[in-house]
Amino acid sequence: MTDAVECAARLPVEEHRGPAWNAIVRDDDLTLETPVALVYNGISHAVMMASPGDLEDFALGFSLTEGILEHPHELYDVEVRHEADGIALHLEIASQRMAELRQRRRSLSGKTGCGLCGTESLEQAIRPIPSVTAPAPGDDVIQHALSRLREHQPIQAATGASHGAAWCDLNGDILITREDVGRHNALDKMIGALSRHGTDRQAGFALVSSRASYEMVHKCASVGIGALVAVSAATSLAVTQAEAAGLLLVGFARPGRHLVYHRPVGMTPARAHG
Repeated sequence: MTDAVECAARLPVEEHRGPAWNAIVRDDDLTLETPVALVYNGISHAVMMASPGDLEDFALGFSLTEGILEHPHELYDVEVRHEADGIALHLEIASQRMAELRQRRRSLSGKTGCGLCGTESLEQAIRPIPSVTAPAPGDDVIQHALSRLREHQPIQAATGASHGAAWCDLNGDILITREDVGRHNALDKMIGALSRHGTDRQAGFALVSSRASYEMVHKCASVGIGALVAVSAATSLAVTQAEAAGLLLVGFARPGRHLVYHRPVGMTPARAHG
């Protein structure tokens, strides 16, 4: 995991404090944000604004959650190139996957842009979501993981502007954490690390420092993660997608409380208190 020094820049700021509002000039750590291009077999596919750490994990996680790759072994190599305007990730992938990516790109050519790039109809806006098998972390397990998340976020501690995504075992211990200025990127990085290690998806759950949107649920389900816990709220579409996938979705995870938005059929609910 990248440390805070690699993903932060120290810059001078003016700090104003009341009641006199005297200005104090001091140095402050800011999260780095840079364009990162994903280039597949020599063809540029996407540019994301991201933190410049754990980029090999990001390359693999993004490729899996976006459906470009089906398995980690279809990624043969990643070369990180630092260029004048940002960073280019050059991925060498299996020829069959590249052929499918080329076909996807041809099907998108000539379409006008909108909020979902290359999408021309409502039917295409929401991708089919695979079914997953959800583990059943108990309330105490969720709270234990939540209580440890902050200590696993050095970039957030230094800058206050970074999201975290963690993989927790069924005891609530955090095994893998990745950070990024973007919440989707943080999750992709964590999924990339998880995939490289070949971790059993039934042996834990994902914990994210952000809200649980449709994309976060979809990314988890696309790689077989059956439980997602978010520090902030879930969206209505995230709940709908969790229901379709059979994914356990928990949100507003704060010390001493959390909300279960969807519990799969057959999963024993936590005992009510109060």
